[in-house]
Amino acid sequence: MSGYDPDSGNRRSTVWPMSSAIEVRGLSKQFGPLLAVDQLTFEVAAGRVTGFLGPNGSGKTTTLRMLLGLVSISGGTATFGGRRYVELGQPIRHVGAVLEATSFHPSRRAEDHLKSVALGAGLPMSRVDETLDLVGLSDVARRRVGKFSLGMRQRLQLATALLGDPEILILDEPSNGLDPQGIQWLRTFIRHQASLGHAVLVSSHLLSEMEETVDDVVIVSHGRLVLQTTLAELAQRAGTSTGLRVRTPEIARLRTVLDAVPVYYRQTADDSLTIDGATPEWFGPLAAQHRIVLYELVHDRGSLEDVFLSLTHGFDAGDPTLMGGPVAGPAPVGPVAGTTPGGRS
Repeated sequence: MSGYDPDSGNRRSTVWPMSSAIEVRGLSKQFGPLLAVDQLTFEVAAGRVTGFLGPNGSGKTTTLRMLLGLVSISGGTATFGGRRYVELGQPIRHVGAVLEATSFHPSRRAEDHLKSVALGAGLPMSRVDETLDLVGLSDVARRRVGKFSLGMRQRLQLATALLGDPEILILDEPSNGLDPQGIQWLRTFIRHQASLGHAVLVSSHLLSEMEETVDDVVIVSHGRLVLQTTLAELAQRAGTSTGLRVRTPEIARLRTVLDAVPVYYRQTADDSLTIDGATPEWFGPLAAQHRIVLYELVHDRGSLEDVFLSLTHGFDAGDPTLMGGPVAGPAPVGPVAGTTPGGRS
């Protein structure tokens, strides 16, 4: 990994004393009676993009702010190569962060904003043009920030974070408000940073938004770690989850039939239900045997977003059919595979 020498402005090698670029160990934050972050532990590796994922209000931003020394820590540690943020010599050269929308002075030009930051941090002025070019703002360097679109402001924030050529980038919900073109640019930008050997930690409340970008995932809910794994392993988990979506005018009869066999199902509409783990080969003969009329039969493979929602209990929170009490039938113990129509195997 690399940075800029504080004296010459030349690139220099930085070797972290520990294997992980970011290490969080037993991190906790208490705001009065509220435990916002609870014994959170995870690592972020160099040269990889780690998605920090969880529903809104799950403690992601609080965790990032503790990492950067902006919020005091109630317990545990949050370090960069074994050192706290405040212990880093010239942190801007090691860690770049974009946490929230910056209130740029509307009459200041983009170039002048970066120059003021570089001057205050003791960075070479050459970095201003370099970072503007890196984020695609060279052509509008003399434009006043007040005339920038939201996407251009996001790029200017990234340019500010990159001024010190840091080995680590921390981005909090960076795609908020971006159009599809801006999101695609951001994905390419993040992947490029990882290809340089940089560690990138990027938070989001949507896995679908991140699955084309990240290598690893850290999933949190209610301030606690739910899972840390690679995206590939999470995809394998999603691939093993299948089910059938069934639409029928005889939903009551179908529920009676399903209650007699060991399956998990949930009604999703007046005329529809989903049977977890079922296959057309198993369900077709069962429906034919009981002469149930079908309007639609769809075999779904599990998605990454389904896994994410199940891990963070997002399905229960977001499915209106579950409000006011369960509508699913009984869930007897036993797999669907190998079950004969109308009974157990």
